[in-house]
Amino acid sequence: MKKIVAYSLTLLVAVSFASCKVDDPFVDRVVAPVLVDIVGASFGSPISAEPTVRYPATGGVVLTARLLELDKTNILDNAKGIDSIPVPNIPIKITLRTGSSLGEVTSNAQGIVSLEKSWAELGVPAPAVGTTIKISWSGSYKGVAFTRLSQVQAR
Repeated sequence: MKKIVAYSLTLLVAVSFASCKVDDPFVDRVVAPVLVDIVGASFGSPISAEPTVRYPATGGVVLTARLLELDKTNILDNAKGIDSIPVPNIPIKITLRTGSSLGEVTSNAQGIVSLEKSWAELGVPAPAVGTTIKISWSGSYKGVAFTRLSQVQAR
């Protein structure tokens, strides 16, 4: 009799733990409505977490990105595949990760946004080789907000 009570109690505890809902500790993610391709980054950067563009330590920095919408209509047709369509007229706010605004630009007909800044405007008056500045590109498309992270590095 004691064994039946012990097994029943164990089963009851196991079922009660299995039925508990546990909140996911991670933030829900929504797929970005556009691909923000950082121009000048090394190959593979559109899919890497933080593409880095290297600029000479003397002179200016031209922050450039291409905004593309991925048309997956023909994803199963190997002769056509996924098409990348430039997204015009999207306002993009470019900021430092500290929160300082660098400016707001709008994509042109080719989906390109570009902003020219000096190293001093990026917060580094005299950059040394290897100095890295972290940048955020934020916007909204079709009602979905997105942010792309990148880096600028002195060479």
